[in-house]
Amino acid sequence: QVQLVESGGGLVQAGGSLRLSCAASGRTFSSYAIGWFRQTPGKEREFVAAISSGGGRTSDADSVKGRFTISRDNTKNTVYLQMNSLKPEDTAVYYCAALLVAGWGPLIKYYNQYNYWGQGTQVTVSS
Repeated sequence: QVQLVESGGGLVQAGGSLRLSCAASGRTFSSYAIGWFRQTPGKEREFVAAISSGGGRTSDADSVKGRFTISRDNTKNTVYLQMNSLKPEDTAVYYCAALLVAGWGPLIKYYNQYNYWGQGTQVTVSS
């Protein structure tokens, strides 16, 4: 089992940056792909980015390409989401999630495929 805790959210002006962290407990963390999703009230959870278990493969949503970067440090059981050039439309609760998957494919973009979730961290971007 994996427990996930997000941190690093907050209030930032448009154009600013934040780095979110997703800290995991459990000795099998390096076996899981990790995804970041975000959600605003009344909307479905939206894929943001994902990284493979070893960190060699990543995927980003079109809406964040060139602005957000996902990375991981398996020695620290932590995944990061560096968010630059933030826009008001990036405002949401951001969640990290763990997916036990043998390969890498389109399913990493679907929130209902993930096995474990953190509690979320609020990101608010003011205009």
